[in-house]
Amino acid sequence: MSRWMALLAMVVCVGVLPSRAHAQAQPPGAPTHEVTQPLDVSVRVEPQQVRIGDPFTYHVVLTHPKDHRYELAVPKEMGDFEFLDQTRQPHEGTDSSTTTFAIRMSAFALGSVAVPALEFDVETPEGPRRYSLPGRTIDVASTLPADADGQGADLFDIQPPQELPIRSWRLVLTLLGLLATAVLAWLLIRWWKNRPKHVVVVPPLPLDVRTRKALDTLKTEDLPARGLVKDHYFRLSEIIRGYLGERYGFEALECTSSELMASLRRLSPLGLPEDKLMRFVSESDMVKYARADASPESCRDALLFGYELVEKTFVPPQPPQAPANAAAPRVQ
Repeated sequence: MSRWMALLAMVVCVGVLPSRAHAQAQPPGAPTHEVTQPLDVSVRVEPQQVRIGDPFTYHVVLTHPKDHRYELAVPKEMGDFEFLDQTRQPHEGTDSSTTTFAIRMSAFALGSVAVPALEFDVETPEGPRRYSLPGRTIDVASTLPADADGQGADLFDIQPPQELPIRSWRLVLTLLGLLATAVLAWLLIRWWKNRPKHVVVVPPLPLDVRTRKALDTLKTEDLPARGLVKDHYFRLSEIIRGYLGERYGFEALECTSSELMASLRRLSPLGLPEDKLMRFVSESDMVKYARADASPESCRDALLFGYELVEKTFVPPQPPQAPANAAAPRVQ
């Protein structure tokens, strides 16, 4: 019996020791992600041969289940390569999805060089996974020409400034002529902008005339019949608010509906149909902001209210009265 117990203890120890060794191999605090594999992988390098330091594109197409999401873990250290940028384009198919990565890099080692393995973070319904894509090789050529050793050529670089001899004064005279033309044109433009201007100031029409003309224009356009009820109420609200602000001297266009009514109540204007104005403001806000519908009759009544408001509240300015002791006009 003791022999069987000893054998069982050895089996348990053999099964536990590898897992402990694996746990010790992981650095403390490092995330442990299981490895997954896509359904298909396609890798293409463009161009296949580049000069040292020139960028190339590493195309990776991963076919995977539709509920998996692949993201490139941007590498921090790439040895002889430099990571420039990446683009990611997912495409969902019928039975699977594909994710295309275009990764731009540049190489700084000559010969046939292997691109470092790329790591991808994978989101799956079972939890985060990891996929490592082995690197492909690319041919990296020198920037020197093929016969550089024999000819003693240097690296391709920006050439130093070269002296350019001028054989005549024609170029100088041409540049001076263009400069003189530009200065003359600038002077003419400046004179034209600053010339004395005779501006005829036309006095504005009276407020009631301008407001009725705006209402007539809105009536002629017949926006509700064209399905533009919201635009109709926006235009009508601006006309009425502009009239009230100019008539009673406050910024009606910048007020909210409650601020508008509060300002008018403080002013207590004579003849103001406050109840009808309140109904119009409420109906207008419902159509403009709450997407409420309004019948053609409601649109017509709202427009008629604009005429009624001008009729009841506008008072024509009175001409100045002559003093009582003023001389009577002469009779011709």
